[in-house]
Amino acid sequence: MHARLAEDVLADLKTSPSGLSVDEAARRLEKYGLNQLPAVAGRHPLLRFFAHFHNALIYFLLAAAVAASLLGHFVDASVIVAVVLVNAVVGFVQEGKAEKALNAIGNLIAPHAHLIREGKHVEVPVDEIVLGDIVSLEAGDRVPADLRLIRASSLQIEKAILTGESVAAEKRVTPAPKEAALGDCHSMAYSGTLVATGQATGVVVATGSDTEIGRISTLLRDVQPLTTPLLLQINRFGTQFTWVTLAVTVVLFAFAVLVRGHVWSEALIAVVALAVAAIPEGLPAVITITLAIGVQRMARRNAAIRQLPAVETLGATSVICSDKTGTLTRNEMTVRRLETSSGRIMVSGAGYVPEGRLTAETVGNVEDTRPADIDSLILAGLLCNDAQLNHTAGEWHVIGDPMEGALVALAMKAGLEPESTRHEWPRLDEIPFDAKHRFMVTLNGHALEGARIFVKGAPDELLQRCSLQETDEGSVPLEMDAWTARIAEAAAQGERVLGLATKRVSSGTNKLTFTDLDDELVFVGLIGFIDPPREEAMAAIKECHSAGIRVKMITGDHATTAAAIARQLGLDDDPHVLTGRELDDIADSDLPGIVSETSVFARTNPEHKLRIVRALQSTGAIVAMTGDGVNDAPSLKQANVGVGMGHKGTDAAKEASQMVLLDDNFASIVAAVNEGRVVYDNIRKVTAWTLPTNGGQVLAVIAAILFNFAMPMSAVQILWINLITAVTLGLSLAFEKAEPNVMQRRPRPPRQGLLTPFLVWRIVFVSFLFLIAALGMFFYSLGRGDELPLSRTLVVNTIVVLQVFYLFNVRYLHMTSFNWRGVLGTPAVLIAVTLVFIAQLAFTYLPIMHHLFDTRPLGITDGMLIITIGVAMMIVLEVEKVVLRLGNTPTNNNV
Repeated sequence: MHARLAEDVLADLKTSPSGLSVDEAARRLEKYGLNQLPAVAGRHPLLRFFAHFHNALIYFLLAAAVAASLLGHFVDASVIVAVVLVNAVVGFVQEGKAEKALNAIGNLIAPHAHLIREGKHVEVPVDEIVLGDIVSLEAGDRVPADLRLIRASSLQIEKAILTGESVAAEKRVTPAPKEAALGDCHSMAYSGTLVATGQATGVVVATGSDTEIGRISTLLRDVQPLTTPLLLQINRFGTQFTWVTLAVTVVLFAFAVLVRGHVWSEALIAVVALAVAAIPEGLPAVITITLAIGVQRMARRNAAIRQLPAVETLGATSVICSDKTGTLTRNEMTVRRLETSSGRIMVSGAGYVPEGRLTAETVGNVEDTRPADIDSLILAGLLCNDAQLNHTAGEWHVIGDPMEGALVALAMKAGLEPESTRHEWPRLDEIPFDAKHRFMVTLNGHALEGARIFVKGAPDELLQRCSLQETDEGSVPLEMDAWTARIAEAAAQGERVLGLATKRVSSGTNKLTFTDLDDELVFVGLIGFIDPPREEAMAAIKECHSAGIRVKMITGDHATTAAAIARQLGLDDDPHVLTGRELDDIADSDLPGIVSETSVFARTNPEHKLRIVRALQSTGAIVAMTGDGVNDAPSLKQANVGVGMGHKGTDAAKEASQMVLLDDNFASIVAAVNEGRVVYDNIRKVTAWTLPTNGGQVLAVIAAILFNFAMPMSAVQILWINLITAVTLGLSLAFEKAEPNVMQRRPRPPRQGLLTPFLVWRIVFVSFLFLIAALGMFFYSLGRGDELPLSRTLVVNTIVVLQVFYLFNVRYLHMTSFNWRGVLGTPAVLIAVTLVFIAQLAFTYLPIMHHLFDTRPLGITDGMLIITIGVAMMIVLEVEKVVLRLGNTPTNNNV
């Protein structure tokens, strides 16, 4: 439709500028249906809820509850079941929020629209709009359907939600090229976009799901949510651990009954004790809490997590695909250069803050000796201008067009006071900007200098109308080639360029006509604008590079602008830019390799973004994707971590995201990646601490069954150890801060399991150390004539003390040299150790605990011996850590 004449479109749709008849509109409504997007057909709430129990780890936990119940410990079983229920409820609630993503798109469509039917202006509900309706648009209206424009006056439409462009786009009635990208279809107004200025009428060419926004809704519905790396690893680990535990218990049960001759009930109690020892019932709860603590830390760094597993996924991120406008840049237009006959002047400062300096390339600071043509250029930019700058709450905001706001800031940097200058030069008449002529004209008068015309607009249009150019000494013939070269140079730097011209008229002139521009129009100069890169984004990109994370810019802006911003950001010295049109010509099979080598993507639409993310994921990359518009929602949902914008983001983008940036700042993404790596490190520390401590208990039980000696701990004592230490010592690891050089390590391989070779070795090694210490103390106690309850009490306290000293060691998994930093502890560690110490005192010395757990008091000599064993084990483990890491670097991920 965008490439056809408006008259032909009207004819095809069998309508006219006076609109449809009421009867015809009703007939088409019945035929084509309502102008609305389909609602999400979600699963039944009960099915969604019970689906959260279909997980190997959940079955694993329920088995632990059954084991505890068989032992008569119903309180412990209830706690485990409660953990399962809490996890299911949290997942159920988060999944329900995610399903709002599609319905949130519908909020972008206005409830009513102004139509022309039977030649009369009427207001109808937006869902009753049909093909062929004539829609009337005014500034501030949201476009209710896809329209082919048939009339437009000074029309500019903000379409960032569809294309990501930072400024409103000019619209006009003339056909656009057939091959034009979505952002270049100047003859169309798309549903959900916002009219910034002007008026227009258009004929409806698409409604509901057939609109551009409806097509995005379909894309979003077809995207299947991904399972995070952590959940995949936990599921795989839970399944494997379940089968191994089941196999070992069956073999040991058969061995006890058939080989040792135990009655089946005694053998069952023994293998139940083994299962209780093996199952890390506190691990899932601690992992959940670790993720929740990561959420709180990220919130303090302006990153709000909407879905808990995204915390960990951020730590695995290997590629960040970022929007340009407002994320990598400030989304505040800023004057960067002034080009006049006397030379080039660079302007410092960023955004709308009126602070900066004007510096000429040849003479340096020009504030005190500014040539007259520069003053004329700045004055023209201020007077041919409708914008205002407001200073509220310590920030500067523009009211009006962003580029005009930048011109006001420029005038203030040059020492002008906008209000007083405009008062001295009152506006007498104006010709508003219109896409047909691509410029704005004002007529201003001055008490001393008379009347003057100021023109601001597209440089090529103004140059065609000018025969003279202003210099510091007066007007001279226009040097067209020189100005054309300057325009090309500014555009190559990614700048948007405006031209300004002026003309003196007689003092009595108070009306403007287009004929006033036919002669004696003097070209004053060019002004180049940029949306300046965020300084913190530059530092964050540098940090990404050191962390082995690739950053890719995906924008709806033009290729030249995107490449220039990429260079300024340090994204790439010589960026390879791929446009949406070029992407269309690349086969899916060839895309992964090309996308991996490309750092900048320009003029992209929703399908392009989705293809880019999927292509990167096919190479094994963990992709974080930022976005703010409806056009970003499908790719945000497809990405491993979708990152929505809190300030300028649409509801659809936020709902499709797992994380929302509260400050729309790329640096906050990198900070969140940092925290994600810390969270994953802490989860692995919890795992590396939990499994060996359980492993030592398992080996002790297995040894007792195989070699037919008394159990060194009862099942209820094993439960005590697991529960009391998991909620104290294990939980304290969730609060660990980042290890040194956490952002110097490469991203971990996406298929790397939760248990790396180092951790498998550590689990086996530490489990045997626990076994040696536990059985050594057990037989030492029995050998000196102690009764069985006292020997078991000694073993339980030994294992708990070993857990404390092992905790000190495991706090620094990535350290490569012998150190005692782990002993110093954090407040969380010190509190946990204190609580365990108090609990063990009660376990050992309180009479009620003697009755519940069959324990006995220990002497001070035994206590000193236990602590000595704990210190000895920590020294052994620190030496082992140094030996294993000898020759490895701190960035090694196989730990």
